[in-house]
Amino acid sequence: MATGDLYDFKTGVVADNGALAAAVAERATLVWVQQAVCAVVAACLVVFAAGLRRHLATQEPAGGLVSQIAASGIVLTAVALLVGSGISTELYWALTGAQPVDPDTIGAHVAIYNTMAWLWGGLALSAGAVALGGLRRGSVGRVVALFSALMALLLAATQVLPVQYIAVVPGALWLIGTGAALARRTARP
Repeated sequence: MATGDLYDFKTGVVADNGALAAAVAERATLVWVQQAVCAVVAACLVVFAAGLRRHLATQEPAGGLVSQIAASGIVLTAVALLVGSGISTELYWALTGAQPVDPDTIGAHVAIYNTMAWLWGGLALSAGAVALGGLRRGSVGRVVALFSALMALLLAATQVLPVQYIAVVPGALWLIGTGAALARRTARP
């Protein structure tokens, strides 16, 4: 969030940790905002995981793995967000604290800051499990099952290609679409 435009290889900022630290220091507030947003999203994901697990557990055979795998993928993503949130805190204090911090340390923090919160690949497990349950047993509607299958494939593709950060796009779309569909289905009498 705070460093996206700093990766211009023409400026050399990526190759010079001192310049990188100076550039990121001007954006310490954005680092803090990412920390707060990551923590809130992680908490929301855990609640979503619990609700999805409960919904699928009532639709799937007793002792089935679909509900557990679906919840586990979401929790895995929440953990990545919490770790990303934690490194955001470290980076924020490295940039704003009273003690000077070595630019190489800040460079290492930035590398992790730019990675951890964007690892949404665990949602591929969740979307795949929902697709499987929906297509095999009708535990979700057919449209949700097909949408989940598509999102699972896109999420899996982001994990085998060097574009893991973009997993946030199909991941967020899957969460919003599935959440809305299940909420609507639950609201019907």
